[in-house]
Amino acid sequence: MREIVLGTAGHVDHGKTSFVHALTGIDTDRLEEEKRRGITIELGFAFLDLPCGHRLGIVDVPGHEKFVKNMVAGATGIDIVAFVVAADEGIMPQSREHFDICSLLGIKQGLIIITKVDMVEPEWLEMVHEEIRQFCIGSFLEGAPMLPISAINGVGISEVKKELDTMVKNIQFTEAFGPFRLPIDRIFNMKGFGAVVTGTGISGRIKVGENVCLYPSMQTAKIRGIQVHGQDVVEVESGRRTAINLQGLEKEFVKRGNMLASPQSLSPSYMLDADFLYLVNNNKPLKNRVRVRVHIGTAEIIARLVILSQEEILPGERVDCQILLEEAIGVWPGDHYVVRSYSPVRTIGGGIILNNKPKNKRRRFKKENIEAFELYRSGNPGTIAIFHLNESGIQGMTVNELEVYLGLFGRRLKKILEKPISTGEIQVVDSDRQWMISALTISKLKTKTLAILANAHRENPLKKGINKEELRSKISQKIDHKVFHLVLNQLEKDKKITQEDAIIRLSGHQISLKENEQETKKIIKNLLKNGGLSPPTKREITSALGKDTGSSIDQLLDLMTNQNEVIKVNDELYFDQQVLNLLQKETVALLVKEKQINAQSFKQLTGISRKYSIPLLEFFDKIKLTMRVGDNRVLRTRPPHINQDTD
Repeated sequence: MREIVLGTAGHVDHGKTSFVHALTGIDTDRLEEEKRRGITIELGFAFLDLPCGHRLGIVDVPGHEKFVKNMVAGATGIDIVAFVVAADEGIMPQSREHFDICSLLGIKQGLIIITKVDMVEPEWLEMVHEEIRQFCIGSFLEGAPMLPISAINGVGISEVKKELDTMVKNIQFTEAFGPFRLPIDRIFNMKGFGAVVTGTGISGRIKVGENVCLYPSMQTAKIRGIQVHGQDVVEVESGRRTAINLQGLEKEFVKRGNMLASPQSLSPSYMLDADFLYLVNNNKPLKNRVRVRVHIGTAEIIARLVILSQEEILPGERVDCQILLEEAIGVWPGDHYVVRSYSPVRTIGGGIILNNKPKNKRRRFKKENIEAFELYRSGNPGTIAIFHLNESGIQGMTVNELEVYLGLFGRRLKKILEKPISTGEIQVVDSDRQWMISALTISKLKTKTLAILANAHRENPLKKGINKEELRSKISQKIDHKVFHLVLNQLEKDKKITQEDAIIRLSGHQISLKENEQETKKIIKNLLKNGGLSPPTKREITSALGKDTGSSIDQLLDLMTNQNEVIKVNDELYFDQQVLNLLQKETVALLVKEKQINAQSFKQLTGISRKYSIPLLEFFDKIKLTMRVGDNRVLRTRPPHINQDTD
């Protein structure tokens, strides 16, 4: 059963630690300095076994303003807050700041503990009672139980236990879905065992022997042991105060603020899209790109707050922003964060992460920002998945990458993807890799492909089409072959294009020669045929027909080659097909008889000069009719017929 965590909050010296001690019998001040100074500096931990049979984990946070960052770290993972106010002082500065932090972190349940009631008169206690009630109006603590206690004489402690028992019994427990995540709040070495980290698990479950990853450094380790409240356990789930002994990771490489999580469950980023609330009790507007301290989980990171739709934020306003971090962090959408001013340090706002890894820095005052943030807030994971796929473009995303972007894993995400995949809004490129691309991206690629083909036909009307690899590079050097073939296959199915071997053309494209082109083609055909085995070169043909026909001669020779009227031996030499077919038969016959030929015997067979004989021999090697062995050529076992495009 998932453990519920109770956390304290309140001003320094209001009796939070004494309250926990009276409630549990555990002194959470473990440092010598804490005992000497009489204040809590670091996080303290305890537990309470309730009558309902549930064990309540307890985090005691420091109240002094110098240690608020430690308080924020401890508040991560709290389910119920005990808002502690001393009867002799009432609401104080850190009471307000801790209260704001709890609200910003999304804590929904709590109870109000009025301490030191033995130090005030009943009339004064009534005034404090009313002050707290007024303070909590409109908040998650409005209507919360308010319990007066004394840690000195034990007054009210039994009532607190009863109230906590009732609250926990009424909580609807849910299964710990998804990968395990534990924001680290403490690191130490245990002699003979190595590095130990502690924190409150905020998602999933983990077992001894499983691998974990440290984010953002991406270092991996193995879980050697797990303890919950000093007891060894084999498995732990979210909600429990946990100590994990790591194998393969030294203490020096770990720090508070790191996240220990299941491998491939997070993707560290320096940018976050977020909703931001600027607290109403701030006394001046907040400027764009102000430097701030961002608290996420147990981490504190310096960052810039980019306001996307206005120049400054007024107290009480909620805006869309992009957070530019100075250190990378791995989070999920839906995680809460707190913002404190850079200097002087105080809590000024916070909100919820909406996109944990934006593709680019956002340009301010753009319509697409409004559309993106409206989509984030829709909370529709299927639509948000399509949005991320659209942004990923031709790279697409795997299911695992989408899991990290959405914070949804396994069967839960696959169920969400069923509909958009079935409707074609998401298209599967590779089912083995679970790699997908959006229909919008495919549509854009189709449009671009058709435009490239249309342009190629205009520029080269005598060409049958465009080579497949050339077409792919014109679309994008980065497009994967599988995405490219998916686009081609869909266009062919729609009868928009025709694929003939390695040549792609628009389905309606036909080669149509003009009258002068037909005449030029006829002249070339005759020149090559009459030239026999000593035909004019392309340069000689061009010279004979005139310089102005140079480019069209190239196109006509390509056309004649594709139509199997001539054979291209190299860039300058073309032969009439019938002439070259006859030479092939004679060459095969000679090789069958003599077993081998050389340049001299081939010259005797053909009666041609080296200008033609050497290129022809190399051509026969190229089409695998012959094979060179030293200075000789031998016949290959199965020579192909020459009637083919060999370019």
